[in-house]
Amino acid sequence: MRELDGGPAGAFADPARQRLGLAQAALLSALVAGTPVPEAFDRVRLGVQARALAGKRADVVAKVAPELPVILGDGYRRAFLAYSHGHPMTDGYRRDALDFAGYLLAEGRLEDARMRAELREWWLERSGPKPRSRRPGVRLARATRRVLLRR
Repeated sequence: MRELDGGPAGAFADPARQRLGLAQAALLSALVAGTPVPEAFDRVRLGVQARALAGKRADVVAKVAPELPVILGDGYRRAFLAYSHGHPMTDGYRRDALDFAGYLLAEGRLEDARMRAELREWWLERSGPKPRSRRPGVRLARATRRVLLRR
């Protein structure tokens, strides 16, 4: 494989390219992962941009998983923005919604028992390899079958 400039693929030994790559990674990390702003960048402007990106991410997650804002109510956006500060998106918006719900459940961030139960049910319905059945007794039958097959 050859680079666009005609050099070999391993030509990243060029110090200028290494510096550029590190600066780009640091900038991206500051924008989406909450890491410190690299030198020579305006902290205020990057803060504004990072908040705007997190807000856009919250909006898209709300469209992909519209149940989340319904379950969490007015606290959805604030909770998602707090979550996104230290949790960059790694695998698309659907996975981001599941990770956000899992984070809220695992960290005990929800004090309202009804809200916690609804969010848990939502997360369980979507996090497995196949949807859970809504018919009564089916989950019990599957659990019993799994226990009996282990013997």
